[in-house]
Amino acid sequence: MTQLKRTPLFDEYLAYGGKTIDFGGWELPVQFSSIKEEHDAVRNRAGLFDVSHMGEIFVEGEGALDYLQKILSNDISKIQIGGAQYSAMCYESGGIVDDLLTYRLAENRYLLCVNAANIEKDFDWMQQHITENVSITNRSNEFAQIALQGPLAEQVLQTLTNTNLQDIKYFKFQDNVEIAGHSVLVSRSGYTGEDGFELYGAPEAIKDLWNKILTAGKDQGVVPAGLGCRDTLRFEACLPLYGQELSKDISPLEAGIGFAVKLQKEPKFIGQEALIAQKEAGLARKSIGVEMIGKGIPRHGYKVFKNGAEIGEVTTGTQLPLSKRNIGLALIDAKFAEVGIELEIEIRGKMVPAVTVATPFYKRSK
Repeated sequence: MTQLKRTPLFDEYLAYGGKTIDFGGWELPVQFSSIKEEHDAVRNRAGLFDVSHMGEIFVEGEGALDYLQKILSNDISKIQIGGAQYSAMCYESGGIVDDLLTYRLAENRYLLCVNAANIEKDFDWMQQHITENVSITNRSNEFAQIALQGPLAEQVLQTLTNTNLQDIKYFKFQDNVEIAGHSVLVSRSGYTGEDGFELYGAPEAIKDLWNKILTAGKDQGVVPAGLGCRDTLRFEACLPLYGQELSKDISPLEAGIGFAVKLQKEPKFIGQEALIAQKEAGLARKSIGVEMIGKGIPRHGYKVFKNGAEIGEVTTGTQLPLSKRNIGLALIDAKFAEVGIELEIEIRGKMVPAVTVATPFYKRSK
Protein backbone atom coordinates (compact mmCIF):
# COMPACT_ATOMS: atom_id res chain seq x y z
CA MET A 1 0.00 0.00 0.00
CA THR A 2 1.12 3.54 -0.79
CA GLN A 3 1.92 5.61 2.29
CA LEU A 4 -0.54 8.47 2.65
CA LYS A 5 0.97 11.95 2.79
CA ARG A 6 0.41 14.02 5.91
CA THR A 7 0.42 17.77 6.40
CA PRO A 8 2.53 19.43 9.15
CA LEU A 9 -0.69 19.79 11.18
CA PHE A 10 -1.49 16.08 11.30
CA ASP A 11 -0.72 15.63 15.01
CA GLU A 12 -2.50 18.88 15.87
CA TYR A 13 -5.86 17.94 14.44
CA LEU A 14 -5.59 14.39 15.73
CA ALA A 15 -5.38 16.00 19.19
CA TYR A 16 -8.74 17.64 18.47
CA GLY A 17 -10.34 14.30 17.57
CA GLY A 18 -10.12 14.57 13.81
CA LYS A 19 -11.35 11.49 11.93
CA THR A 20 -9.04 11.08 8.94
CA ILE A 21 -9.61 9.65 5.47
CA ASP A 22 -7.64 9.15 2.26
CA PHE A 23 -8.19 12.30 0.20
CA GLY A 24 -6.26 12.13 -3.06
CA GLY A 25 -3.32 10.42 -1.37
CA TRP A 26 -3.41 12.62 1.73
CA GLU A 27 -4.50 11.57 5.21
CA LEU A 28 -6.81 14.45 6.09
CA PRO A 29 -9.62 15.04 8.61
CA VAL A 30 -13.12 14.50 7.21
CA GLN A 31 -14.69 15.75 10.45
CA PHE A 32 -13.98 16.55 14.10
CA SER A 33 -17.48 16.57 15.61
CA SER A 34 -19.97 16.14 12.77
CA ILE A 35 -20.34 17.57 9.29
CA LYS A 36 -23.60 19.25 10.29
CA GLU A 37 -22.14 20.91 13.39
CA GLU A 38 -19.06 22.13 11.52
CA HIS A 39 -21.14 23.36 8.57
CA ASP A 40 -23.34 25.29 11.01
CA ALA A 41 -20.30 26.76 12.77
CA VAL A 42 -18.83 28.13 9.54
CA ARG A 43 -22.15 29.58 8.41
CA ASN A 44 -22.90 31.24 11.76
CA ARG A 45 -19.60 31.64 13.63
CA ALA A 46 -16.31 30.37 12.18
CA GLY A 47 -14.41 27.18 11.44
CA LEU A 48 -10.70 26.51 10.97
CA PHE A 49 -9.50 24.24 8.16
CA ASP A 50 -6.12 22.67 7.48
CA VAL A 51 -5.54 23.18 3.76
CA SER A 52 -1.78 22.59 3.83
CA HIS A 53 -2.14 19.95 1.13
CA MET A 54 -2.72 22.69 -1.46
CA GLY A 55 0.22 23.50 -3.71
CA GLU A 56 2.32 26.67 -3.96
CA ILE A 57 4.12 27.34 -7.23
CA PHE A 58 6.13 30.54 -7.70
CA VAL A 59 6.49 32.22 -11.10
CA GLU A 60 9.21 34.88 -11.31
CA GLY A 61 11.19 36.92 -13.81
CA GLU A 62 10.79 39.63 -16.42
CA GLY A 63 8.73 37.29 -18.59
CA ALA A 64 6.42 36.17 -15.76
CA LEU A 65 3.37 38.19 -16.84
CA ASP A 66 3.55 37.16 -20.49
CA TYR A 67 4.04 33.55 -19.45
CA LEU A 68 1.01 33.55 -17.14
CA GLN A 69 -1.09 35.26 -19.81
CA LYS A 70 -0.21 32.33 -22.08
CA ILE A 71 -1.12 29.52 -19.67
CA LEU A 72 -4.06 31.04 -17.74
CA SER A 73 -7.55 31.91 -18.96
CA ASN A 74 -8.07 35.13 -17.00
CA ASP A 75 -6.39 38.50 -17.67
CA ILE A 76 -3.40 38.42 -15.34
CA SER A 77 -2.48 42.02 -16.25
CA LYS A 78 -5.47 43.16 -14.20
CA ILE A 79 -3.96 41.89 -10.92
CA GLN A 80 -2.38 44.65 -8.84
CA ILE A 81 0.41 43.91 -6.36
CA GLY A 82 -1.43 42.68 -3.27
CA GLY A 83 -4.28 41.26 -5.36
CA ALA A 84 -5.50 37.75 -6.17
CA GLN A 85 -7.41 36.35 -9.13
CA TYR A 86 -9.24 33.09 -9.90
CA SER A 87 -8.38 31.44 -13.19
CA ALA A 88 -8.32 28.20 -15.15
CA MET A 89 -5.36 26.53 -16.80
CA CYS A 90 -6.53 24.80 -19.95
CA TYR A 91 -5.45 22.17 -22.44
CA GLU A 92 -5.46 23.00 -26.17
CA SER A 93 -8.85 21.25 -26.31
CA GLY A 94 -10.37 23.72 -23.86
CA GLY A 95 -10.55 21.12 -21.11
CA ILE A 96 -9.21 22.09 -17.70
CA VAL A 97 -5.76 21.24 -16.35
CA ASP A 98 -6.65 22.91 -13.03
CA ASP A 99 -8.39 25.89 -11.45
CA LEU A 100 -6.27 28.06 -9.20
CA LEU A 101 -5.61 31.37 -7.48
CA THR A 102 -2.87 33.72 -8.68
CA TYR A 103 -1.36 36.16 -6.17
CA ARG A 104 0.77 39.04 -7.42
CA LEU A 105 3.53 39.41 -4.84
CA ALA A 106 5.67 41.98 -6.66
CA GLU A 107 6.24 43.46 -10.13
CA ASN A 108 7.57 40.22 -11.62
CA ARG A 109 6.72 37.72 -8.90
CA TYR A 110 3.57 35.61 -8.61
CA LEU A 111 2.33 32.79 -6.38
CA LEU A 112 -0.05 30.18 -7.78
CA CYS A 113 -2.12 28.18 -5.30
CA VAL A 114 -3.10 24.94 -7.03
CA ASN A 115 -5.18 21.90 -6.09
CA ALA A 116 -3.36 19.25 -4.05
CA ALA A 117 -4.04 16.32 -6.37
CA ASN A 118 -2.77 18.34 -9.35
CA ILE A 119 0.51 19.76 -8.02
CA GLU A 120 2.85 17.51 -10.02
CA LYS A 121 0.65 17.53 -13.13
CA ASP A 122 0.35 21.34 -13.04
CA PHE A 123 4.07 21.84 -12.53
CA ASP A 124 4.90 19.47 -15.39
CA TRP A 125 2.43 21.28 -17.66
CA MET A 126 3.90 24.64 -16.70
CA GLN A 127 7.44 23.43 -17.41
CA GLN A 128 6.37 22.10 -20.82
CA HIS A 129 5.21 25.59 -21.79
CA ILE A 130 7.94 27.68 -20.15
CA THR A 131 9.00 30.82 -22.01
CA GLU A 132 12.03 33.11 -21.86
CA ASN A 133 13.01 35.06 -18.75
CA VAL A 134 10.80 33.00 -16.43
CA SER A 135 11.56 30.68 -13.54
CA ILE A 136 8.95 28.44 -11.97
CA THR A 137 9.50 26.77 -8.61
CA ASN A 138 7.33 24.24 -6.82
CA ARG A 139 7.69 25.24 -3.15
CA SER A 140 4.67 23.32 -1.85
CA ASN A 141 6.75 21.47 0.77
CA GLU A 142 7.93 24.75 2.27
CA PHE A 143 4.44 25.99 3.12
CA ALA A 144 1.51 25.09 5.30
CA GLN A 145 -1.87 26.76 4.97
CA ILE A 146 -4.96 27.17 7.16
CA ALA A 147 -8.29 28.79 6.38
CA LEU A 148 -10.41 30.57 8.99
CA GLN A 149 -13.89 30.91 7.52
CA GLY A 150 -17.15 32.39 8.77
CA PRO A 151 -18.79 35.65 9.89
CA LEU A 152 -16.63 35.85 13.04
CA ALA A 153 -13.34 35.15 11.21
CA GLU A 154 -12.16 38.75 11.18
CA GLN A 155 -13.15 39.39 14.80
CA VAL A 156 -11.27 36.33 16.05
CA LEU A 157 -8.14 36.78 13.93
CA GLN A 158 -7.97 40.48 14.82
CA THR A 159 -7.31 39.57 18.46
CA LEU A 160 -3.98 38.03 17.38
CA THR A 161 -2.58 40.87 15.22
CA ASN A 162 -2.02 44.62 15.18
CA THR A 163 -2.61 44.73 11.42
CA ASN A 164 -6.05 46.17 10.66
CA LEU A 165 -7.70 43.24 8.87
CA GLN A 166 -10.47 45.48 7.54
CA ASP A 167 -7.81 46.92 5.23
CA ILE A 168 -7.50 43.53 3.52
CA LYS A 169 -10.46 43.52 1.13
CA TYR A 170 -11.96 40.48 -0.62
CA PHE A 171 -9.46 38.83 -3.01
CA LYS A 172 -6.66 41.01 -1.64
CA PHE A 173 -3.76 39.97 0.59
CA GLN A 174 -0.90 41.27 2.69
CA ASP A 175 2.41 39.48 3.03
CA ASN A 176 4.60 39.48 6.13
CA VAL A 177 1.68 40.08 8.51
CA GLU A 178 2.55 39.34 12.12
CA ILE A 179 -0.07 37.04 13.67
CA ALA A 180 0.64 35.89 17.22
CA GLY A 181 4.37 36.34 16.71
CA HIS A 182 4.57 34.70 13.25
CA SER A 183 5.06 36.37 9.88
CA VAL A 184 2.56 34.98 7.34
CA LEU A 185 0.76 35.88 4.13
CA VAL A 186 -2.88 36.71 4.90
CA SER A 187 -5.37 36.48 2.04
CA ARG A 188 -9.04 37.45 2.33
CA SER A 189 -10.35 34.49 0.40
CA GLY A 190 -11.67 30.97 0.87
CA TYR A 191 -13.84 28.29 -0.65
CA THR A 192 -16.86 28.16 1.64
CA GLY A 193 -19.07 31.01 0.47
CA GLU A 194 -18.30 32.91 3.69
CA ASP A 195 -16.01 35.76 4.63
CA GLY A 196 -12.66 34.61 5.91
CA PHE A 197 -8.93 34.36 5.54
CA GLU A 198 -6.33 31.95 4.22
CA LEU A 199 -2.95 32.04 5.98
CA TYR A 200 0.22 30.85 4.23
CA GLY A 201 3.46 30.38 6.15
CA ALA A 202 6.23 28.13 7.35
CA PRO A 203 4.93 24.78 8.70
CA GLU A 204 5.98 25.45 12.31
CA ALA A 205 4.35 28.89 12.27
CA ILE A 206 1.06 27.60 10.84
CA LYS A 207 1.03 24.69 13.29
CA ASP A 208 1.31 27.13 16.19
CA LEU A 209 -1.33 29.43 14.71
CA TRP A 210 -3.78 26.53 14.38
CA ASN A 211 -3.81 26.15 18.16
CA LYS A 212 -3.71 29.87 18.93
CA ILE A 213 -6.64 30.67 16.62
CA LEU A 214 -8.78 27.89 18.10
CA THR A 215 -7.92 29.10 21.61
CA ALA A 216 -8.69 32.73 20.70
CA GLY A 217 -12.04 31.75 19.17
CA LYS A 218 -13.14 29.13 21.69
CA ASP A 219 -15.58 31.40 23.57
CA GLN A 220 -17.14 32.51 20.26
CA GLY A 221 -17.75 28.91 19.21
CA VAL A 222 -14.99 28.63 16.61
CA VAL A 223 -14.28 24.96 15.84
CA PRO A 224 -11.81 22.88 13.83
CA ALA A 225 -13.51 21.80 10.60
CA GLY A 226 -12.88 18.93 8.20
CA LEU A 227 -13.17 18.08 4.53
CA GLY A 228 -16.76 16.90 4.92
CA CYS A 229 -18.19 20.32 5.67
CA ARG A 230 -15.67 22.01 3.39
CA ASP A 231 -17.33 20.09 0.56
CA THR A 232 -20.92 20.79 1.67
CA LEU A 233 -20.09 24.49 2.16
CA ARG A 234 -18.42 24.98 -1.22
CA PHE A 235 -21.15 22.96 -2.92
CA GLU A 236 -23.94 24.96 -1.26
CA ALA A 237 -22.28 28.14 -2.56
CA CYS A 238 -21.88 26.40 -5.98
CA LEU A 239 -18.10 26.71 -6.04
CA PRO A 240 -16.76 24.09 -8.49
CA LEU A 241 -14.44 21.27 -7.47
CA TYR A 242 -11.75 19.87 -9.73
CA GLY A 243 -12.51 16.25 -10.56
CA GLN A 244 -16.24 16.87 -10.34
CA GLU A 245 -17.46 20.13 -11.90
CA LEU A 246 -14.07 20.68 -13.57
CA SER A 247 -11.91 18.22 -15.51
CA LYS A 248 -9.94 17.69 -18.71
CA ASP A 249 -13.24 16.71 -20.35
CA ILE A 250 -15.22 19.73 -19.13
CA SER A 251 -14.51 23.26 -20.32
CA PRO A 252 -14.70 26.32 -18.04
CA LEU A 253 -17.60 27.61 -20.14
CA GLU A 254 -19.58 24.40 -19.62
CA ALA A 255 -18.72 24.43 -15.90
CA GLY A 256 -20.09 27.93 -15.42
CA ILE A 257 -16.81 29.72 -14.68
CA GLY A 258 -16.81 31.76 -17.87
CA PHE A 259 -16.21 34.88 -15.75
CA ALA A 260 -12.62 33.65 -15.37
CA VAL A 261 -12.15 33.23 -19.13
CA LYS A 262 -11.19 36.23 -21.27
CA LEU A 263 -11.80 35.12 -24.85
CA GLN A 264 -10.64 38.46 -26.33
CA LYS A 265 -7.23 38.24 -24.65
CA GLU A 266 -4.17 38.86 -26.83
CA PRO A 267 -1.86 37.11 -27.22
CA LYS A 268 -4.09 34.08 -26.87
CA PHE A 269 -3.88 31.62 -23.98
CA ILE A 270 -3.62 27.85 -24.45
CA GLY A 271 -7.12 26.54 -25.20
CA GLN A 272 -8.53 29.93 -26.19
CA GLU A 273 -9.21 29.00 -29.81
CA ALA A 274 -11.11 25.89 -28.76
CA LEU A 275 -13.19 27.87 -26.26
CA ILE A 276 -13.98 30.56 -28.84
CA ALA A 277 -15.16 27.87 -31.25
CA GLN A 278 -17.21 26.23 -28.49
CA LYS A 279 -18.93 29.50 -27.64
CA GLU A 280 -19.59 30.41 -31.28
CA ALA A 281 -21.10 26.99 -31.96
CA GLY A 282 -23.24 27.21 -28.81
CA LEU A 283 -22.57 25.17 -25.70
CA ALA A 284 -23.78 21.58 -25.99
CA ARG A 285 -23.68 21.10 -22.19
CA LYS A 286 -24.21 23.36 -19.21
CA SER A 287 -24.05 23.03 -15.43
CA ILE A 288 -27.39 23.47 -13.63
CA GLY A 289 -28.79 22.95 -10.16
CA VAL A 290 -31.15 20.01 -9.60
CA GLU A 291 -33.43 19.25 -6.66
CA MET A 292 -35.11 15.94 -5.97
CA ILE A 293 -38.89 15.80 -6.12
CA GLY A 294 -38.91 12.12 -5.29
CA LYS A 295 -37.08 10.34 -2.50
CA GLY A 296 -33.32 10.08 -2.86
CA ILE A 297 -30.07 12.02 -2.92
CA PRO A 298 -28.35 12.83 -6.23
CA ARG A 299 -24.73 11.65 -6.05
CA HIS A 300 -21.68 12.25 -8.22
CA GLY A 301 -21.89 10.20 -11.42
CA TYR A 302 -25.64 9.50 -11.27
CA LYS A 303 -27.19 9.69 -14.75
CA VAL A 304 -29.78 12.34 -15.61
CA PHE A 305 -32.66 11.60 -18.00
CA LYS A 306 -35.43 13.48 -19.80
CA ASN A 307 -38.33 11.48 -21.24
CA GLY A 308 -36.26 8.30 -20.99
CA ALA A 309 -33.21 9.69 -22.81
CA GLU A 310 -29.91 10.22 -20.99
CA ILE A 311 -28.98 13.91 -21.06
CA GLY A 312 -26.08 14.18 -18.60
CA GLU A 313 -24.92 13.33 -15.11
CA VAL A 314 -24.66 14.70 -11.59
CA THR A 315 -21.25 16.23 -10.79
CA THR A 316 -21.88 16.82 -7.06
CA GLY A 317 -24.90 16.10 -4.88
CA THR A 318 -25.85 15.73 -1.25
CA GLN A 319 -28.45 16.48 1.38
CA LEU A 320 -27.59 19.93 2.68
CA PRO A 321 -26.78 19.69 6.40
CA LEU A 322 -28.98 22.58 7.57
CA SER A 323 -31.85 22.94 5.07
CA LYS A 324 -32.05 19.16 4.37
CA ARG A 325 -32.64 19.83 0.67
CA ASN A 326 -31.61 16.93 -1.57
CA ILE A 327 -29.83 18.82 -4.32
CA GLY A 328 -27.07 18.49 -6.86
CA LEU A 329 -25.16 20.13 -9.66
CA ALA A 330 -25.49 18.38 -13.00
CA LEU A 331 -23.79 18.79 -16.37
CA ILE A 332 -26.57 18.24 -18.87
CA ASP A 333 -27.72 18.89 -22.44
CA ALA A 334 -27.84 22.70 -22.70
CA LYS A 335 -31.40 22.80 -24.00
CA PHE A 336 -32.64 21.47 -20.67
CA ALA A 337 -30.39 23.68 -18.53
CA GLU A 338 -33.12 26.15 -17.59
CA VAL A 339 -34.78 26.56 -14.20
CA GLY A 340 -38.04 24.67 -13.71
CA ILE A 341 -37.57 21.70 -16.07
CA GLU A 342 -38.60 18.31 -14.67
CA LEU A 343 -36.06 15.52 -15.12
CA GLU A 344 -35.34 12.06 -13.79
CA ILE A 345 -32.20 10.92 -11.98
CA GLU A 346 -31.31 7.24 -11.90
CA ILE A 347 -30.76 6.19 -8.29
CA ARG A 348 -29.96 2.52 -7.69
CA GLY A 349 -31.74 1.46 -10.86
CA LYS A 350 -34.86 3.59 -10.33
CA MET A 351 -35.88 6.76 -12.17
CA VAL A 352 -36.56 9.39 -9.49
CA PRO A 353 -38.18 12.72 -10.44
CA ALA A 354 -36.21 15.94 -10.00
CA VAL A 355 -36.43 19.54 -11.17
CA THR A 356 -33.82 22.07 -12.28
CA VAL A 357 -33.37 24.94 -9.80
CA ALA A 358 -31.52 28.24 -9.54
CA THR A 359 -27.97 28.47 -8.23
CA PRO A 360 -26.21 29.20 -5.96
CA PHE A 361 -28.07 27.28 -3.26
CA TYR A 362 -26.69 29.65 -0.64
CA LYS A 363 -25.46 33.25 -0.71
CA ARG A 364 -24.31 35.03 2.40
CA SER A 365 -25.92 38.30 3.37
CA LYS A 366 -23.52 41.24 3.15
